[in-house]
Amino acid sequence: MFHGLTTTTGVLLVVSLLIAFGFEFVNGFHDTANAVATVIYTRSLRPWTAVILSGICNFLGVFVGGLAVALSIIHLLPIELLVSSGVGLGLAMILSLLLAATLWNLGTWYFGLPSSSSHTMIGAILGVGLANSMLPGHEFGAGVNWAKVSDVGMALLLSPLIGFTLAALLLLASKRLIRDPQLYRAPLGSRPPPPWIRGILIFTCTGVSFAHGSNDGQKGVGLVMLILMGIVPAGFAINLALSEPQMREASAAVVTIHDALGSAATSAPDVRKKLDEVEDELQSLRATLGTASRPEQVPAELRFAVRRDVLLIDSTLKKLDQSGALVLPKEQAKRVKEARADLRELTDYAPNWVLFCVALSLGIGTMVGWKRIVVTVGEKIGKEHLTYAQGASAELVAMSTIGISAGLGLPVSTTHVLSSGVAGTMVAQRAGLQAATVLKIASAWVLTLPASMLLAGVLFLVFRAMLC
Repeated sequence: MFHGLTTTTGVLLVVSLLIAFGFEFVNGFHDTANAVATVIYTRSLRPWTAVILSGICNFLGVFVGGLAVALSIIHLLPIELLVSSGVGLGLAMILSLLLAATLWNLGTWYFGLPSSSSHTMIGAILGVGLANSMLPGHEFGAGVNWAKVSDVGMALLLSPLIGFTLAALLLLASKRLIRDPQLYRAPLGSRPPPPWIRGILIFTCTGVSFAHGSNDGQKGVGLVMLILMGIVPAGFAINLALSEPQMREASAAVVTIHDALGSAATSAPDVRKKLDEVEDELQSLRATLGTASRPEQVPAELRFAVRRDVLLIDSTLKKLDQSGALVLPKEQAKRVKEARADLRELTDYAPNWVLFCVALSLGIGTMVGWKRIVVTVGEKIGKEHLTYAQGASAELVAMSTIGISAGLGLPVSTTHVLSSGVAGTMVAQRAGLQAATVLKIASAWVLTLPASMLLAGVLFLVFRAMLC
């Protein structure tokens, strides 16, 4: 896979991968507080026990989480950047994304501010897309997924309110239903909470850690794959591990789509033009895949062209389908959708060694540097020590929100939900909030998206001028 690399390309590859794994390492210790702050401050687990448990669960989450999260985030980028075969442009994109996100994460971590790594990465991706649209020959703002920007902006506004309100209501409900006074008092010394509440807190710590790995870890997997595809396209542009039956399905998918589009009902010139472009790409794929029974039989110099054709076909058909411009009988529309999925088997993948390295970076990062933000969540949001009931309420809301939002495809930040959940329980407990800390956290939340967009955009223009 790495055969034939020049020294310069090899150095670029190593540096880029180290930066990508470094981002996941920083992501690990930046976001650890989401899971471990409450179990530490309620004496449910000793700090190092909690951190190690969280690291292991983050590691496992990367392997079980699949690739859907990674691919949905990566596809925020303009399609021209995803299909560009130029190493310089791809490298400028990846380096600017990773450096912008890492620098913002390090800055907020240094000041002990729990901000969202997901929103940082999304902001960086949007910044690159916006900067790319400023270049000659582009329309400003074109290629940026503004619907996703709207979703993220709405999530930034709503997730703190959701966490604050639900955690406060859960605490108030528990006070009415569970009349055990020790649940609502600060822990005494190192005494652990009652076994049942301790079990809930450990369970939620495990759940939040696992979910963080399956979400944030997969974003790192996607970025590493972009690096590999951009710098070593012969080895990673398509999935060389596909079996012969899967290759036959991919070849058959080309024929299925071609036959279906031949009967598509449309008279709009712009739609017809797009369908003609898809036909050209299908013909190119047919010529390349028709002679290969296994992916390694595709000539190395044509593999990135295969990837480009697959992404352009899928992107165009998806847009036409969503806009209602592509009118097909129900059965044919279903077959086209299945055929698109078969084609994407060629491009949507990640080797096990990539999963392992990202998981290891995230897991080790979880065990390093966690204390700054944990102290903020546990001590500096409220004016009193976190009680057992407060910790359980905030963590239950955070864990359930991850699951629901993942199912609905909503970009909700666990960091935002948990931190605001702790604040909500402080208000419900009438413990009061530390205004200075709350103001700093809110400022970091508001600034995360525009700051990461600006930083990534500037870096992209600089790197593009240097590398292209």
